[in-house]
Amino acid sequence: MSPRTTPVRFDEARPLALALARSAADEGFEVLLVRDVRGRFTLIVDDRDQQVEDEQRDRWNFALVEQLGPYVTGRPLTLASRMFTADSLLASKRTVPDALRPPGGAGSVRLLENTVVGEDWANVSTPALEADGTRTHRTALYGFKGGVGRTTATAMLARHLVDAGYIVLVVDLDLESPGAGALLAGLDQLPPHGIVDHLVESAVGNTDGLDLVTRTPYTPTRGFGELWVSPARGQGSDDTPYAYVDKLNRVYADIPGASFADRLAAAVQAAEDAVARGDSGRRPEVVLLDSRAGIHDVAAVTISRLCDLALLFGADNAQTWAGYGDLFTAWQSSGQAREIREKLRMVASMVPDSVHHSMDTYLDSFRARAYEYFAALYDDVAPDTEQEIDTGAPAQVPFSPSLTDDSAPHAPIPILFEPGLVGLDAVNSPHWQDRAFVQAAYRDFLAAATPLITADLGARGDEEGTR
Repeated sequence: MSPRTTPVRFDEARPLALALARSAADEGFEVLLVRDVRGRFTLIVDDRDQQVEDEQRDRWNFALVEQLGPYVTGRPLTLASRMFTADSLLASKRTVPDALRPPGGAGSVRLLENTVVGEDWANVSTPALEADGTRTHRTALYGFKGGVGRTTATAMLARHLVDAGYIVLVVDLDLESPGAGALLAGLDQLPPHGIVDHLVESAVGNTDGLDLVTRTPYTPTRGFGELWVSPARGQGSDDTPYAYVDKLNRVYADIPGASFADRLAAAVQAAEDAVARGDSGRRPEVVLLDSRAGIHDVAAVTISRLCDLALLFGADNAQTWAGYGDLFTAWQSSGQAREIREKLRMVASMVPDSVHHSMDTYLDSFRARAYEYFAALYDDVAPDTEQEIDTGAPAQVPFSPSLTDDSAPHAPIPILFEPGLVGLDAVNSPHWQDRAFVQAAYRDFLAAATPLITADLGARGDEEGTR
């Protein structure tokens, strides 16, 4: 490569660094590309089974410095044979494979990102089974922009599932703007503690005895469903001021042995366990995670790690698609497209339906834009038949749904815009969810979201109602 004559910018540094890493891997080495919190790269070459010649080392080192400029560390090239902690880095679970290289062995490339916030967007997993082999189904409700009716939709969905006979727990993870607790249980019915209490107390090993959940007074229309809520903030006690802001200022810190992601997962698990110790002794079958908006650590952990389904709320506007476009691109570039895409489903919120703005026209436009941006997560190549021949492993079947596929992640689930929802004081409006205009707005959303959430739980309403 010839020397650069223009400054290297952040957006250019990653593809340049990956190209250099692939070049080194082409010479038969397993390599790890490490990026620090300032965006600078170090290339680690595993030379423990194959010697790196002086000429190779000098050439790679020179190329890294010349091509990356300010985005290379003071040690551009490091050999694994000279490291005390080589295995801890090369075998780290935080590394992700280069999407263009086969994983493992000589010629492989992996990337390790070190960031201040947002690292969990690139660490995608699905919640593990419970000790008894059952699974608590967790659904995240997320919107890139606020003001799309996400919390109201969470409340509607929770009550609908309870009416069908399920034990439902709503966990309010919108820590900066809590609302689900008061909406579902009322301010005077909140437990003494909330999710934020568990986050700060877990940092000092002090979570025993926290009262995190309350059973709401909602009575299902039939059956034996239960509605529980774990609020972001608790009610506190009469004799001690509730220092919510002071707690919030401390929850996101990563503490040795107690990262924010681990503590958030533990808080949700603790809320589920608390429901199991409740009146009926039954674990929640469905957990709804009301996530905060934006590209934030809470949303990153909630979508990437805590849920098995994520409902992505949005409107058909430039802000929505720019935000989701950035997020989808990040998943694609970090090699997480395959793991994340089947968790996702778009929700078209506040859909107009009038003589001036047809619902069908709006949804057609929404679907087309969603399809355009979801393309970053879909496959556009044929199965790797050469890999099947060489290794005997079955070829990967491409995941590339069509524009009109109603079961695809980009297919919108609608929530209608109803003027009566604007300014509705749901907390102080008894039975607000039963009003005709509310039911009309959420009818299609409830009908489409319920089977996605309860696919392998079975219908409970009729069975429970006959007890």
